[in-house]
Amino acid sequence: MTSPTTTCPSCGSAASGNFCSACGASLTDRACAACRAELSPQARFCHRCGAPVGGGPRVRSDRNAWIIAGVLCVALVGGIAYKVSSASPQPAVPDMANTGASGGDRAPDISSMSPRERFDRLFNRIMQAAERGQPEEIERFTPMALGAYAQLETRDVDARYHAAVIYLQGGGVPQARALADTILQESPGHLFGYIIRGTAARMAGDTKAVARAQRDFLQHYPAELAANRVEYLEHKPVVEEFRQEAEQAE
Repeated sequence: MTSPTTTCPSCGSAASGNFCSACGASLTDRACAACRAELSPQARFCHRCGAPVGGGPRVRSDRNAWIIAGVLCVALVGGIAYKVSSASPQPAVPDMANTGASGGDRAPDISSMSPRERFDRLFNRIMQAAERGQPEEIERFTPMALGAYAQLETRDVDARYHAAVIYLQGGGVPQARALADTILQESPGHLFGYIIRGTAARMAGDTKAVARAQRDFLQHYPAELAANRVEYLEHKPVVEEFRQEAEQAE
């Protein structure tokens, strides 16, 4: 009897059986041994209680991947800072619940948040860790963030872009490329798709793909900028940095 085919929640490939043949992610339902919460296939930590989960994929620690993706993450942090620079000072994002931190007030329980709220909170935590140069914090929260992303009922361009940045931070070039393709399929010409493609190609050492992504970016830049997409304003430093690199490469 043929096993039913499903979609891998990690890389999006068609898959069957217990593990994805493309990326190796588990396709079986899992539950937290501590609190019995249902877990996403790629989770390494429980989204409810924070307990470690055996068998999840480890984040790749290739030095070049960390450096290149770190630059993109720092630029994203700059975009977040740009977005709130004209507002009143905001409090720092509190520690996640049950992450092993000691002292201070108890952090909010992320199990009470919606998947999008959890994803946004964890993404911000990863960006803060990237800004501070804390790879161990990035490795801790990446599986939790991707688990929250996998649970989203709807995924807009901004969510896909953030997920791609998280994958790149851990060296997940194929997953980031797949997300870039999805962005461009749903929104042809969207600059985020070319930014992710170019960054992933640079990490993979594919200079031709980098040049192609830069050309496509510049080709669509005027029309996309005229569209006044809110995500371009929110991530203006990222967009402008990629534009400058693309123009210098011509």
